[in-house]
Amino acid sequence: MSTILLFGSQAAGAEELTGTLKKVKDSGEIAIGYRDASIPFSYLDGDQKPVGFAMDICYAITDAVRAALKLPRLAVKLVPVTASTRIPLMANGTIDLECGSTTNNADRQKQVWFTNTHFLTATRFASKRSAQIDKIDDLKGKTVVSIPGSTNIVQALEINTARNLGMTILQAKDHGEAWLMVENGRAAAYVMDDVLLASLIASSKEPGAYRISSDALSRPEPYGIMVRKDDPAFKAVADAATAKLYTSPGGKALYDKWFTKPIPPRGINLNFPMNATMSKTLAHPNDSPDPALY
Repeated sequence: MSTILLFGSQAAGAEELTGTLKKVKDSGEIAIGYRDASIPFSYLDGDQKPVGFAMDICYAITDAVRAALKLPRLAVKLVPVTASTRIPLMANGTIDLECGSTTNNADRQKQVWFTNTHFLTATRFASKRSAQIDKIDDLKGKTVVSIPGSTNIVQALEINTARNLGMTILQAKDHGEAWLMVENGRAAAYVMDDVLLASLIASSKEPGAYRISSDALSRPEPYGIMVRKDDPAFKAVADAATAKLYTSPGGKALYDKWFTKPIPPRGINLNFPMNATMSKTLAHPNDSPDPALY
């Protein structure tokens, strides 16, 4: 880790800055992409301000960038993104960090890079308990919903074909719209990352009326803060900042703040304690997109 820190400092201090570090140094501003409803990673609080686990990580990276560039101040520009726009906005330079619930996978690595993994999730589905849907095969002939641009909808389409389930797969613009479809019965289930489903259930009017499937449509998948591809100097600063945070006592405290305690604006508690795999991942930071390594 010390090597990464040194590299990041040297790159930031050099006269010939390139990529994101040059962009940030020249403008005095770093652009953070945020989601408006990815609880508890990145969402709007009661004052319509972006908050969350991923946002706190991005602010730690921002502090490291400011220090590396030796800037007395660094303005933060907050830019809303969706599952469909986050990669294009990163690629075209609109945002410098994407702070949400984005899966780091080999396909996305062709377009963007990620810093160290900050969460592991798996694709499952949420439904009304009264529907008695728990296993993947229970979805046969049912209507489900997911979000375009997500890994989840790809997995739903693949398993629909592989198992000949005959599902009707609807697309929603965001988590709020997808969840409403389950609430009003337009869809029998919402296919999404399990932790996001936990947050939607905890936030719902009747948390006890819903459940998350025991069957998973995927192996554990890593979330990472997205950065621009082919920009090793900026990634080095981000990697050093996240590794320092995750391996410190502050890393566990930050996790507990968002996953095991009441969170704004309504004081809901996801009751999603850190498991052994997640603890090991934070203790040994890495940016691998390979689910087999977790």
